[in-house]
Amino acid sequence: MLNVKKSWKHWQLLTEKGRHIWAFKSKSNNISQHLQHAEDISNEEIKQFVEDFKFDKFSNPNSGDKVFRHAAINSKFQAFAGKIPQSEDPEHQKVTNALINGMNYFTYLQSDEGHWPGDYGGPLFLLPGLLIASYISGTPFPKAHQEMMKIYLFNHQNKDAGWGMHIEGESTMFGTVMQYVSLRILGVDKNDERLIKARAWISDHGGAVGIPSWGKFYLSILNLYAWEGFNSLFPEMWLFPKWLPFHPWRYWCHSRMVYLPMAYCYAERIKIPENELILSLREEIYIEAFDAINWSKQRNTVCEKDAYTIPSPVLKWMNFFTNTYEKMQCPWIRKRALAYILKYLNAEDAQTDYINIGPVNKAINSICIWHAYGKDSVQFKKHVARWYDYLWVAEDGMKMSGYNGSQLWDTAFATRAMLESDLGKLFAGTIAKSYQFIDHSQIAVEHSTHAEFFRHPMIGSWPFSTAENGWPVADCTAEGLSATLAVHHSRLIVPLIDEARIKQAIDVILSYQNSDGGWATYELSRAPKWLEKLNPSEVFADIMIDYSWTECTAACVISLLEAREAYPDYKNSEIHRAIGAGLRFILEQQKGDGSWYGGWAVCFTYATWFGVEAISKAMGKGFYNDTVLAGSLKKACEFLVGKQKVDGGWGETFESCSKLVYTEAKKSQVVNTAWALLGLMAADFNDKILIEKGVNQLLSRQADIGDWSQESISGVFNYNCMITYSNYRNIFPIWALSRYYRRYVQE
Repeated sequence: MLNVKKSWKHWQLLTEKGRHIWAFKSKSNNISQHLQHAEDISNEEIKQFVEDFKFDKFSNPNSGDKVFRHAAINSKFQAFAGKIPQSEDPEHQKVTNALINGMNYFTYLQSDEGHWPGDYGGPLFLLPGLLIASYISGTPFPKAHQEMMKIYLFNHQNKDAGWGMHIEGESTMFGTVMQYVSLRILGVDKNDERLIKARAWISDHGGAVGIPSWGKFYLSILNLYAWEGFNSLFPEMWLFPKWLPFHPWRYWCHSRMVYLPMAYCYAERIKIPENELILSLREEIYIEAFDAINWSKQRNTVCEKDAYTIPSPVLKWMNFFTNTYEKMQCPWIRKRALAYILKYLNAEDAQTDYINIGPVNKAINSICIWHAYGKDSVQFKKHVARWYDYLWVAEDGMKMSGYNGSQLWDTAFATRAMLESDLGKLFAGTIAKSYQFIDHSQIAVEHSTHAEFFRHPMIGSWPFSTAENGWPVADCTAEGLSATLAVHHSRLIVPLIDEARIKQAIDVILSYQNSDGGWATYELSRAPKWLEKLNPSEVFADIMIDYSWTECTAACVISLLEAREAYPDYKNSEIHRAIGAGLRFILEQQKGDGSWYGGWAVCFTYATWFGVEAISKAMGKGFYNDTVLAGSLKKACEFLVGKQKVDGGWGETFESCSKLVYTEAKKSQVVNTAWALLGLMAADFNDKILIEKGVNQLLSRQADIGDWSQESISGVFNYNCMITYSNYRNIFPIWALSRYYRRYVQE
């Protein structure tokens, strides 16, 4: 079987209703007891950690999720024992065997409760935020966790001794300073050779004064930067009339829920008292004496390695106004603003059972709640308990995930992939379990404070991760609905999700459609696009409002098409109009070369698959001019065919996302190849030989056990930060092979 290293065996993934907790030396499956042995680690075990978690970033910075996968496979794996359909064509038989082998392997990674756990790491600025929350509150992680975090951070140090924003990125000031400070918090001596080299990188690039604003914020919390060198977050803005186009309730929810706790910390000027470590770090990360720095002149200083977006004149004017206001701000108005912000923070905690919407606001909310209520408060203890939901162990160490997981998203995709052909019915038990998880994850009740705190109605929706997280997402709802309908259509099990709940899901999807005909992510677009001129982040683009995206729109159009077919009498005319408007939006987003830009994965192959899937499914059904749709499909196929590599596959790098231009990978990637094949087959592309070349590339990359190797990073957000989806390497090759089987092999 697979080689499981000694230290890997000490880590066990515990799950409960989709929740993920990595326990050290666990003797039970009880999540509440997962920290019991985490302090019980010897020096010999630490040395073994360092040996067993050695990781070659320079071969591939993406871990293969081996700690979880090897444990799951070695504990119970068996080759498929059912009857395999036989074909007279040996090439068709190869596809059949590979598809069953791939699905069989993947079923062994499924949790008992029906979802597929997996590595959702990649961004390197997440774990430092959590470590800062831990440090400032005097709530250290257990020794085993700290050692694993150190290993992870060092494993992803670049050859130039810096760190990037994400694991494949070039070194930046944000990435390097945050990892450096984190390692010092974790107890690494400043004379460690790796830190000496990192210090040289920081010094050579101008010192930590050039860290972008999010880094300035974290350093201010640590008393490693002065708050007067930070542009005002103007907490009073939350008291403005809601009708103003720039009121924060109109921001994209991730930005809103990050800048909300940031505003609290800024208003309170939270910072840790000086101590030996802080005083030393002040000397380590700056090229001039800390006390001699003119902080107000550093507000807009950003290292050229970090400057992805340039502050607009509008933002500069606003900063001038708000920074001036700070000198004369009214205490009673500030107090009122803080009271409102704290009330909002408490609502977010209650609405998400202290998970919060994501990892950045999770860490900063924790700091706010610690400051407001104290280390021993019930509220803060609930926060600390949820820190562990974000931690993931792989062969590169312990990282902080980009969410509390991608449980529902991956499960919906996996269910649809397996049911694309009849071969999926050979795994009825797997489908039954995934369907149970989908059933459990649909949101059934509304938060009592959802309207007061600007939440989109959520009954009938699905989240990205778990029902406890409780943030509904438009395309997650669409994928949940599509997966549900696929299971019902298969007739494998008695439906748990009844007609009323399906209609609730349809209603939610309809409620998410924007006036431009497209669908965004968590909410409707609430503000004009000029609000983006107030983007203060420097390292991300398009974060101020919730924009309509090709992929989100296509997912919603597809699910509505499927729902209309299953329930033709329900809101027929309304759904017809919504689909037509969605198709128009998709067509408007198509580029001259036939491609679509992907905002949530790498990149043009991903969005082009989605665009083609929606358009091809709508062809001939009276939703749009078929001649126009056919022309769009033709252009899309020409784009995909033009990007096929000599080996038959497709491959993009993450730079397609950040540079907005197709950037070809040196080697084809199984995930990109699968997306391209899915698109071509959806469009009924008539060159079977070309498709077979792609299929053969997938077959050649498959391991004997049925897995595919983890290749380049495949997820993205806000154009410039990449994120891992470890299950994509299984889901999408299975889906592409399953579609090929249905079209060319299945009788």
